[in-house]
Amino acid sequence: MYSRFGHIERARNVFDKMCERNDASWNNMISGFVKVGLYHEAFGFFREMYGHGVEASGFSVASLVTACDRSDCMLREGLEVHGFVVKIGLIGDVFVGTSLLNFHCTYGPVSLARKLFEELPDRNIVTWTSMIVGYLDNGDLEEAIGMYQCMRREGVCCNENTYAAVISSCGMLGDELLSHQVLGHVVKSGLESNVSVDNALISMFGAFGRMEAASYVFDHMDEHDTISWNSMIAAHAHNGLCEESLRYFYWMCRINKEINSITVSTLLTACGTMDNLKWGKGIHGLVVKLGLESNACVCNTLINMYSEAGSSADAELVFQKMPDKDLISWNSMMARYVQDEKCLYALELFAEMIRMRKAMNHVTFTSALAACSGLEFLVVGKIVHALVVLAGLHDNLIIGNALVTMYGKSGMMIDAKKVFQKMSNRDEITWNALIGGYSENKEPNDAVESFKLMREDGVPANYITIVNVLGACLTLDNLQKHGMPIHAYIVQTGYEPDNYVQNSLITMYAKCGDLKSSNYIFDHLAYKNSITWNAVIAANSYAGCGEEALKLFAKMRCAGVDLDQFSFSLALSVTADLAILEEGQQLHCLATKLGFKSDHYVINTMMDMYGKCGEKDDVLKLLPLPINRSRLSWNILISAFARQGCFKEARETFHEMLELGLKPDHVTFVSLLSACSHGGLVDEGLAYFASMTTEYGVPAGIEHCVCIIDLLGRSGKLAEAEIFIKQMPVPENDLVWRSLLAACKIHGNLELAKKAAGHLLELAPSDDSAYVLYSNVCATTGRWEDVENVRTQMGSNSIKKKPACSWVKLKDKVSSFGMGDQSHPQTEQIYAKLGELRRMIKEAGYVSDISYALQDTDEEQKEHNLWNHSERIALAFGLISTSEGSPLRIFKNLRVCGDCHSVYKFVSGIVGRKIILRDPYRFHLFSGGKCSCSDYW
Repeated sequence: MYSRFGHIERARNVFDKMCERNDASWNNMISGFVKVGLYHEAFGFFREMYGHGVEASGFSVASLVTACDRSDCMLREGLEVHGFVVKIGLIGDVFVGTSLLNFHCTYGPVSLARKLFEELPDRNIVTWTSMIVGYLDNGDLEEAIGMYQCMRREGVCCNENTYAAVISSCGMLGDELLSHQVLGHVVKSGLESNVSVDNALISMFGAFGRMEAASYVFDHMDEHDTISWNSMIAAHAHNGLCEESLRYFYWMCRINKEINSITVSTLLTACGTMDNLKWGKGIHGLVVKLGLESNACVCNTLINMYSEAGSSADAELVFQKMPDKDLISWNSMMARYVQDEKCLYALELFAEMIRMRKAMNHVTFTSALAACSGLEFLVVGKIVHALVVLAGLHDNLIIGNALVTMYGKSGMMIDAKKVFQKMSNRDEITWNALIGGYSENKEPNDAVESFKLMREDGVPANYITIVNVLGACLTLDNLQKHGMPIHAYIVQTGYEPDNYVQNSLITMYAKCGDLKSSNYIFDHLAYKNSITWNAVIAANSYAGCGEEALKLFAKMRCAGVDLDQFSFSLALSVTADLAILEEGQQLHCLATKLGFKSDHYVINTMMDMYGKCGEKDDVLKLLPLPINRSRLSWNILISAFARQGCFKEARETFHEMLELGLKPDHVTFVSLLSACSHGGLVDEGLAYFASMTTEYGVPAGIEHCVCIIDLLGRSGKLAEAEIFIKQMPVPENDLVWRSLLAACKIHGNLELAKKAAGHLLELAPSDDSAYVLYSNVCATTGRWEDVENVRTQMGSNSIKKKPACSWVKLKDKVSSFGMGDQSHPQTEQIYAKLGELRRMIKEAGYVSDISYALQDTDEEQKEHNLWNHSERIALAFGLISTSEGSPLRIFKNLRVCGDCHSVYKFVSGIVGRKIILRDPYRFHLFSGGKCSCSDYW
């Protein structure tokens, strides 16, 4: 009696005072320990019993297995008991067999439970139901239904527990036809009024979205237990009907029904949005009031609720305060970290689980592999792969898919393909992971070939497949060879109306250089949502049509389409690339007004915009606190410092990032090496480049190599730059030789310039910069005959030099100027101001550097030509068109001339104004006669 009611100490006192004890005495004590959760004490008592010579019975062994099942952390003990059962010949006992089935279903894999089930000599209704519930709990819904059908074929009668599990499986499968068949069996068996069956029916109809049917079942029940109310609350929560869930909860409280952990957990699932978070926090208060804050199930739901509502800090706080964390707790927190891109935190949790010998399942490993999806975590990913094999989960389909994805995102497509080929089962997710990997790694031929093999294998493609294979097409050649045939396949198979496919077509045509087709598809769509608008804005931005992209953003607003974080990120990126601060500030205000001021993506894009517009102070105002700062935020900050000549701050930021435990990535080192290059920090730059791979595991990319060539070239180490090119760990491209050629122009190295120009023309025959830069080197060294030869070659090859152009944006109007431009309505005032500036700076000590005049003329004409440069005309216009003391912003499409750079410095000191000049290569902030680049650019 005492054992049955949980008074285990009293039961033990009675037991100890007994003169004689039989099997039932010992068994009842073991059962009592298990009932109150003293699982290890149950094992100790069993050993004591065995030591007294009392033989183990099916009842006592079943209790021990139940203890292992309920503990969630006694896998080893459970396996030992299984071995003991086999040894003493109790495997045929129906109670022991059923308990072992439940144990193996809990810890997995279910295949072991199925094997045991097949070996049992006697199977009753409980045994069959245990297998069905096991498959249901492990998500193998089709197997659960298959087991039910097999059970019926063998003539085994079903009870209310069987039907409840089968009905739940039907609901989760979404199979309404099958559910009606099962419902017929229920009616035939006379169990349609059973509370457990009715509760399952409510849940099933809720899963189908048939709330009227769920309400009908509930309203016609003879009695309602707590599960009935919980089922109705859950059904409404599942369909996003938060207020209705709360209303049923209110009625439940009115009739004084018991509120348990499942009630509050179910309510919390309905509150997992930003709009419903206020209700969720209220229910969290109720959890504390009811004393349920230590309940693992409730805490797990709180973690998920806060995570889904975007309140990750609250989710983390709940996790940290949990006294007892189960497997779901660890898995939920790991998944949250992965979603927040805090991969290091997720892997630290995974490592802690290993240290604490916590039980793990396929969900744990899937999150760990998702956290390793990047080249920097490749080594860790391989370790997790090894642990998967050790855990015997390498044949799990979900794990296999996660491995293919992980290797694909790490750029290791050979390994991804090996995993793919070894998988015993593959579904559309497996194929999509492989095709997506090829697409992400810019391997269009392999992506398309895999797409063909997928169809040959009889696996139907879905919209994700189409999106992935379209994403692999990046060039005009890809468009003609793959993109257009896939477009034809899309039309033929009826995927054309799919919104995601339409958006991918818009993007694919733009990336392949056919913006006209991209815009045509968009213009002819009957329905356009925010994703479609974002796709066409991104397409125009990618194609270099930034102004058109901003016009589309304005049209999107006028069309009444809801702007999202991606809309703002795209528009802000365009303003950053165009360096148009006014529009960027307007977007900032609009984003704040619409509630995006805390959005991670929008904040980072705003910071990038202000950084590229030269507003360092605004970048720092928006910067999250170091503890909440993502790696992207750190990268943008380093880049902003580098761009504005704050090289010391850029390096300090990098080291502060390291001290806080964040691992630098590919982009971090591009920004850092760029800072070293523009600051002339040769030794530091080379040291960072060396440590990049050895210390931080970031492989050298072409962008890093270009930075090093630029670093060496600017400092005059041209021979070292040439040697570096020969020893690069990646194949050379046009950027490599263009960078070296530009350095040759700075230092007047004609011989190396000729070699660099030759390589550049091999890689990009129609590139005008190869001719122009080499011609400039010839002009700088006085080789005028060679200059003429280069110009003749350009004419023969129909290559035209891109004309220099500078522009000033005032309010909504852009004023552009070319070399010696006299087309502006204010030309007379502009040139008058130019003459005034010339006199003022000469008096201040300016002497023109005619080496930048690259024409074969006399010195006077050369100086005259320099004063016709577009950036000087734009400067004069800007000064007469803006108020005194205000910052002036000027843009140029080519590298700023060295003599013009000197003019700007003098003018900034004389007129007492900040002048911001941005060209494609550098950001120059002139103030008080100095430039942020320290004359090194």
